[in-house]
Amino acid sequence: MSDAAAGHRQRQPGDGWVECGCGHRHWGLNGAAGLLVVRRDADGRPVAVVLQHRALWSDQGGTWGVPGGARMPGEAAQDAALREAAEEAGIEPSRVRVRESSVLEHPGWSYTTVIADEVGEIHPAVTDAESLELRWVPVDEVARLPLLPAFADAWPGLLTRLETLDGR
Repeated sequence: MSDAAAGHRQRQPGDGWVECGCGHRHWGLNGAAGLLVVRRDADGRPVAVVLQHRALWSDQGGTWGVPGGARMPGEAAQDAALREAAEEAGIEPSRVRVRESSVLEHPGWSYTTVIADEVGEIHPAVTDAESLELRWVPVDEVARLPLLPAFADAWPGLLTRLETLDGR
């Protein structure tokens, strides 16, 4: 998200920039969270994930990552991830089963990736101005996309978790 986003949606209580203890600038006064939705084959192996092509006006726009955003005051990371995925990608919480979370910690700020399996058919769709595109991406094609740098760093570990979790 960027300051230009103010014209795209109403500002929420958790919206804003934070400079963490490492000196990095992050979106989300209370941290941020995103939802990594996984589609599995009949044997439980991950075959695809939902990714968001971020709007050009957004921070690090034009890159791919998971639908997500700022946490509201007092909001649990899982709730924020589910809310953001519904707002940005039209993913109904009833169509996923949350499995676990992975947290990127910075002093004074964190980003939580919530991993969830598709349990009801999901058709991700652009539902707001924060996305250029949303789609299922085969897991073996994810690393070929121009990824959000933090997601690119996290992807190998997240893929290992997806492969380790029993999908059945």
